[in-house]
Amino acid sequence: MKETKILITGLGAVSAAGTGLAETLATFENRKRNADTVSLFATALTNPVFQVQGIPSEYHLDGRRTLSLALMAVDQALDDAGLSDLSTFRVGVCMGTTVASQLNDLEFYRSYRERGTAPMTSVDRFLKGNLAEYIARRINARGPALTVVNACSSGTDALGIGLSWLKGDLCDIVIAGGADELNHVPYCGFASLGIMNPALCAPFDRNRKGLNLGEGAGVLVIEKEAVARQRGKAEDLFLAGYGSMGDAYHLTAPSPDGVGLKASLRAALDEAGIAPEDVSFVNAHGTGTLDNDLVEGKVLAETFGPHLNMLSTKGFTGHTLGAAGGLEAVFTAAGLREGWIPASAGFENRDEAIPLAPVREKTTVTGRYAISTSLAFGGNNAAIVIGREVGR
Repeated sequence: MKETKILITGLGAVSAAGTGLAETLATFENRKRNADTVSLFATALTNPVFQVQGIPSEYHLDGRRTLSLALMAVDQALDDAGLSDLSTFRVGVCMGTTVASQLNDLEFYRSYRERGTAPMTSVDRFLKGNLAEYIARRINARGPALTVVNACSSGTDALGIGLSWLKGDLCDIVIAGGADELNHVPYCGFASLGIMNPALCAPFDRNRKGLNLGEGAGVLVIEKEAVARQRGKAEDLFLAGYGSMGDAYHLTAPSPDGVGLKASLRAALDEAGIAPEDVSFVNAHGTGTLDNDLVEGKVLAETFGPHLNMLSTKGFTGHTLGAAGGLEAVFTAAGLREGWIPASAGFENRDEAIPLAPVREKTTVTGRYAISTSLAFGGNNAAIVIGREVGR
């Protein structure tokens, strides 16, 4: 039986680089880095962050910023896909996150500790804040709804799960990706780990000193080709493969030999039915930390060769945690469609310990396939292959 092709029919992106894909691509092209000190909460720390500005009032949800960011991206993706009425389709929602509007409860704990009582607002927000379920209710989706919390690979894993739902005929259409907000808890947590850069991050650079946190949402509408054609949508982008493997090495550090990432890449390539030489470029996880960039760079060079077109878009968005995989999938799809990828922001000095370097300039890309990778705490590694029908 011929395997169903899974088309990408809608893209939505919200980050410090832009509150829509067109604005984001302009930011990439102009090499603009919209970072500043955090203004969402009080803190003595001064590490720069990539904070989303100008959220429209219709998306303001008190104490639920992750949901606001997610809904913006979902609406963009549905609009791009031409989907205003979902009632005749089995629509699944799979979203990755880590913060999920559920860490905004410091005042609850402070009040309870000091007074022995506290308003139940944050409890109610917690119970109603499941990302996928909230979106499914909001858009009246009839299908499975799953929120993936798998550290920084969550958004990529959500896309892989959505792909399996469609191939397994559980859905006709899936809305998948990731969303996360800037929050006091991870901001202080990453600082305590000593991996936040006091200046702007420099992924894969010899002098990299750590990551910058960011926030945002990246969402894709993926659907069976027959369903898309039935409703008059003939897109050239498709989701071709997914791989996810754990390396079981350390709570926060990747295995030095990159065994989990290697296995993830092999699985994604195998599902896509392609070889490494078929890959036009890789949008790497590229956080700007010493360990991640060293391990990831070595694995990518080993898998694809030292002349691979590779970049990290985190120099424009910061590390958006559970949103990263969703956003970077959108950027990867857009790179294939537009035929170019931006310079890897922050990279200046080649690290001789890493066998390849990211692109320094806006780079023309050709070919049918590209890959987005995610490396997460807990030894989680994930990769997706995105394809484009050239000439359509």
